[in-house]
Amino acid sequence: MEYELVVGLEVHCQLNTKTKAFCGCSTEFGAPANTNVCPVCLAMPGALPVLNKQVLESAIKLGLTTHCTIAPYSIMARKNYFYPDLPKGYQISQYEEPICSEGYIEFDLDGEKKRVRLVRIHMEEDAGKSIHDIGEETYIDANRCGVPLLEIVSYPDIRSTKEASAYLQKLRAIVRWLGISDGNMEEGSLRCDANVSVRPKGSEKFGTRTEIKNMNSFKSVENAIQYEMERQIEVLKSGGTIVQETRLWDADKFETRPMRSKEAAHDYRYFPEPDLVPIEVSDELLSLIKAELPEMPEVRATRFVSQYQIPEYDAKVITTDRLLADYYEEAAKVCGDPKATSNWIMGEVLRTLKEKAIEISAFPIEAKRLGVLISLVKQGVINGNTAKEVVFVKMLDEPTSPQDIVKRDGLAQVSDTSAIEKEIAEVLSASPTQLADYRSGKTKLFGYFVGETMKRMKGKANPQIINDILKRKLESV
Repeated sequence: MEYELVVGLEVHCQLNTKTKAFCGCSTEFGAPANTNVCPVCLAMPGALPVLNKQVLESAIKLGLTTHCTIAPYSIMARKNYFYPDLPKGYQISQYEEPICSEGYIEFDLDGEKKRVRLVRIHMEEDAGKSIHDIGEETYIDANRCGVPLLEIVSYPDIRSTKEASAYLQKLRAIVRWLGISDGNMEEGSLRCDANVSVRPKGSEKFGTRTEIKNMNSFKSVENAIQYEMERQIEVLKSGGTIVQETRLWDADKFETRPMRSKEAAHDYRYFPEPDLVPIEVSDELLSLIKAELPEMPEVRATRFVSQYQIPEYDAKVITTDRLLADYYEEAAKVCGDPKATSNWIMGEVLRTLKEKAIEISAFPIEAKRLGVLISLVKQGVINGNTAKEVVFVKMLDEPTSPQDIVKRDGLAQVSDTSAIEKEIAEVLSASPTQLADYRSGKTKLFGYFVGETMKRMKGKANPQIINDILKRKLESV
């Protein structure tokens, strides 16, 4: 029997607010243990929570962007569960009346457009951190208690591991583009639980699902789902039954293992949070938030193709990150050559970001300086090789303008035809064998003569003038 994979994802996105969801404590990452705390997030008697307005606005922004219905009225709820590292003993979340519902996320996969429907997006708070590696005791760091999260719950619309990863990457791209989260899975800003089941191919009835936790990268999501799918199929084929449970992904052993039996919603004993007033989203607030939404990647890529006349491929690469798209536009406006700018960004800039493992926000060459460098090539002040191999490299290490680097290091391009002609004559004179081979039809040796001339002129000669003079010389010999 052939089986089909069925997956739904529950993603927790940590918002990048400066303060927590229900108090004024800092959300700073890496602060000393138990320093970002107060009576509210420590659940001291009499302390009352107040919803952070920015958390609500972030939820609405994500809901609007993912085509959700924004509830004009919603409430916070208490989710009762044994949280050893959450002092209240319950989590403030949403359940029956979430802020956003019934949306969808679309993404491209292998040339095909996919859509995954969303059940809900709701606001909640994070728990603290249990520390098990200090002696024999377990310690609690409450700094993370109350840090704001959005939980994005999908329908079980995903049918492959690649779809799961692509959906998650698109969701991360959206929250990063909106500026509501850094979406860093490795640091826990984006945490994913997968509900996985299998069913006979062609069947409409869902199989028994398991929930997988502890996945901290796109690859681990793919690997964990793949393993769990194969495990479940093996159990069914051997005549066994799937137990509904929560399982942990062990990346070292490359397997899932049981953690606990899977809870149902009634096990959490949800009830309305009595210390927080209901949330009312007015038409005025909704209009203000809509007006603040940035131009989204697909729309911006379409505009780039139309406005800057660059290929669709270039536009899609550049608009994978909002700050990268901003960087491109600023550099392109400075140099006036949109296509050359996209080439530089897709080449030197992205390569450097990957090598240094940094984001464009930490890139040492500002957009204006890159635009000026591209202008120097366009104006013939320096050639492309010198720009990429010398000036660009120096600009990575110092804040000096490209003009000053060119002037200081004597890198200006030589366009003196008589000087170039003299060097070409010496190259041809010193290369009788290559010249004879060229005459016999081995025209690829043209590149050899260009390279030798460049060497003699220390890479500073105008390559177009070299080509023109060389062609004329070779045709006359």
